[in-house]
Amino acid sequence: MLEKVLIANRGEIALRVLRACKELGIKTVAVHSVADKDLMHVRLSDESVCIGPPSPTESYLNTPAIISAMEVTDSDAVHPGYGFLSENADFAEQVENSGFSFIGPTAETIRLMGDKVSAIEVMRKAGVPTVPGSNGPLDDNDERTLSLAREIGYPVIIKAAAGGGGRGMRVVEDEAELLKSIQVTSTEAQSFFGSGVVYLEKFLQNPRHVEIQVIGDGEGNAIHLGDRDCSLQRRHQKVLEEAPAPGIPDQVRSEVAATCIQACKNLKYRGAGTLEFLYQDERFYFIEMNTRVQVEHPVTEMVTGFDIVKEQLRIASGEPLSIKQEDVQIQGHAFECRINAEDPEKFIPSPGKVKLFHAPGGPGVRVDSHLYSGYNVPPYYDSLVAKLISYGASRDQALMRMQIALDELLIDGIKSNIPLQRDLVRDAEFQKGGINIHYLEEKLNS
Repeated sequence: MLEKVLIANRGEIALRVLRACKELGIKTVAVHSVADKDLMHVRLSDESVCIGPPSPTESYLNTPAIISAMEVTDSDAVHPGYGFLSENADFAEQVENSGFSFIGPTAETIRLMGDKVSAIEVMRKAGVPTVPGSNGPLDDNDERTLSLAREIGYPVIIKAAAGGGGRGMRVVEDEAELLKSIQVTSTEAQSFFGSGVVYLEKFLQNPRHVEIQVIGDGEGNAIHLGDRDCSLQRRHQKVLEEAPAPGIPDQVRSEVAATCIQACKNLKYRGAGTLEFLYQDERFYFIEMNTRVQVEHPVTEMVTGFDIVKEQLRIASGEPLSIKQEDVQIQGHAFECRINAEDPEKFIPSPGKVKLFHAPGGPGVRVDSHLYSGYNVPPYYDSLVAKLISYGASRDQALMRMQIALDELLIDGIKSNIPLQRDLVRDAEFQKGGINIHYLEEKLNS
């Protein structure tokens, strides 16, 4: 087992990793910016190192500073959490080249799956269903591109191969717009991501966003832990998630999961990962793979009783998978509401001092948060301040428990999206299950 892990992140995920380390008897090192010296995990870690000013580029994205902190604290490995450097292949490579372990996939895998064109090719070879499209980057042959789009059928979507976070995408409704849209998207992609490579896909008009959690040991063995529905989104950012995804036929669910496992075996995938799909008309279409732990991993933990972060640490220690596929049992239902420090109507960030924080409790309620009364939410980072998770034997019970928990949750001193979440869990269409990815935007604009 690893002896000492440096946690290269902040907020609730840093605290989540710290707790998993403590359970396994692993010592922890917290790195933090000047603005984050009072974070809960910094107070609870065995050691802490300040790695720079508040700006993420000078602290949490500063590879030399993080590796230096690993050296001075004699750490064995680094856990990147999500965001920041978690899917940065260069960082993973530099960590390994410096003699430390990166808790996640190899740099080669991160690069391969970080490029959406190569990721789609890997999935197609494994039999994972993909969206009809160019199956590779678009070139300068305009006639071939126009012909391909006609064959696929409009509307189509242009995507940046290196895109993410909702950027680098453009929907095209008819042929007259296509070539200009490709040029504009490519130019934007070059500016945002340093690569102008774009590809073409069929634009699915009313899909759901469903993803499958996988874990591999890096030796060719892999399992899945079921699926999650993440369709409640605003500006391509997830707001509320649940597991399992409601209303999907068991055969369709099991068939796509089997292809995901085959892809992970082919890759010799190491650690936790998530394959994301659009789901429409009882068909799955692969869109991308996230090579890290997800924000929404707790809902999977609740319905499987399996600790994903502890398994990451075990695999990084060289241990085999602790369970087999037949050991995975999906029981009950779980929801996660992302609680953000932001105006619930205008969605403007709301940093400041938390005068009072009261976390809800009761059967089936979990709160992942770094907040405490008196904590100052800084203005420099993502607005996520808590994740409220509910579990029940049925979807209805889990949803009722979430309603109760949201009514109990109190964050005084800053604005938060709690009122929005209270409204969403009482929304009649959401309560039925199976809403599509456009539902929340349409609801907010109505």
